[in-house]
Amino acid sequence: MTVIAPPLLTVRDPTVRYGTAQALLDVSFEAPRNSALAVLGPNGAGKSTPARALSGLVPTAAGSFALDGRDLTGRPPDSIRRAGPVHLPEGRGVFPTLTVLENLRMATACDRRGRQAAGTLSGGEQQMLSLARALMVDPRLVVADELPLGVAPKMVDVVFESLRRARSAGVAVIVIEQFASRALDFADHCLVLRRGRIAWAGDAALAGPELLRRHLGEATAA
Repeated sequence: MTVIAPPLLTVRDPTVRYGTAQALLDVSFEAPRNSALAVLGPNGAGKSTPARALSGLVPTAAGSFALDGRDLTGRPPDSIRRAGPVHLPEGRGVFPTLTVLENLRMATACDRRGRQAAGTLSGGEQQMLSLARALMVDPRLVVADELPLGVAPKMVDVVFESLRRARSAGVAVIVIEQFASRALDFADHCLVLRRGRIAWAGDAALAGPELLRRHLGEATAA
């Protein structure tokens, strides 16, 4: 008899409001271990809101989050982080006035630029520092929010290769992207959000060009 392992992450109908604006409603999904989920959508679709809610950065009015069966709903960010998820927010997510060594907190992991202030690194280098810092703490879940945005194509390759290695080690990965093609090549499953709701969900391989053009428009070009 085949035993089906429970999902690592379970998200059930979180509701998030920014003032009177409804930012997220009826978005439910699961993420098994060793899996990758692409969350796609045009600007303003609410793609980043599930990550912020899961990380405890914004409150939820309803719904629930559980990691490996442990309910994280309503917990403060530091408590959520200790449970195993790592959120890499859009905008590089490093401490620019600290050195690379201080960002990584492990001197032996850095090269000769380790004492350079992180804010003097290029955009791509800051993205990689953010990713390296996250992967050094042995996360169980990595949520990468527009991580390759604005970096050179070679650095994008490195970002996705690093995420692929983490996934191969058993980490579940959620990739939040405005642009579709690279995320879909990496992911098993896909959610397309519009106005804070799921417009389409399914196997990433089935998210064909016609469907994506209908939901994403110009975002399918990259």
